[in-house]
Amino acid sequence: MPAAMFDADWRRLLPAAIAILIGAGASDAPAQTSTVVDRSALRVCADPANMPFSNERRQGFENKIAALLGKKLDLPVVYTWFPQATGFVRRTLRAKKCDVIMGYAQGHELVLNTNHYYRSAYVLVYKADSDLEGLKDLDDPRLKSKKIGIVAGTPPATILAYKGLLTNVVPFNLMVDRRHEAPAESMIKQLEDGSIDIAILWGPIGGYYAKQSPTDFKVVPLGKPDKGPRMAFRITFGVRPTEIEWKRQLNDFIKENQSEINEILIEFGVPVIDENYDSIKG
Repeated sequence: MPAAMFDADWRRLLPAAIAILIGAGASDAPAQTSTVVDRSALRVCADPANMPFSNERRQGFENKIAALLGKKLDLPVVYTWFPQATGFVRRTLRAKKCDVIMGYAQGHELVLNTNHYYRSAYVLVYKADSDLEGLKDLDDPRLKSKKIGIVAGTPPATILAYKGLLTNVVPFNLMVDRRHEAPAESMIKQLEDGSIDIAILWGPIGGYYAKQSPTDFKVVPLGKPDKGPRMAFRITFGVRPTEIEWKRQLNDFIKENQSEINEILIEFGVPVIDENYDSIKG
């Protein structure tokens, strides 16, 4: 998942990860504005087993966007691999082993954010031929009798608690090493076999695995909740706080190649939404 979205020290999309505040000292900013530490290559920090975002075979959509960026900069793309877990940013980007994280939630001071290149939301995933047809939000009374798969500690779990639906929840772990455990894939499999009735996942994950499944699923982005944590996030590239010129280069790349970026995202089933929560199709 995108960096800084789900953990107090790394990149999972939720208030826990969104709460990391390691600011760069203001006195350092003017002194270091180099474009890239290593100008001979595009050095990317990434998880080796975090589909649909990235893997060592470079099959994720962040890998594809990195390849597009490398092509535009006329640089080879090289990776520093490290699991999306505690210490990810410290041991990769901030250790200067690599120069960009391809997916980082906007507004977190552990990195300097570029402009966002997509916005997505948590999604409801359910069988197209089920009695949940037309389900759009967590206020639907049908949920009171359904088994709901949710990743523990994520924003929708808080909303379910507000609505008194936790007794219906089948929880899946948040903090995992994706090389050994795959909560999203497990949730989709349980949705396929009927062990749960609905899955609630971060949009890029839910959209991707629903698209990969032989089962016909509906994928519905959640809108703005009436109270509680937000469901939608802007996703950026993350760079070191002092790399101002590098950030500008990346912003130019986003502006000039947004349509190609959108094509990659949509190919992977990522639900891309605008500020009004309307879907962007391409």
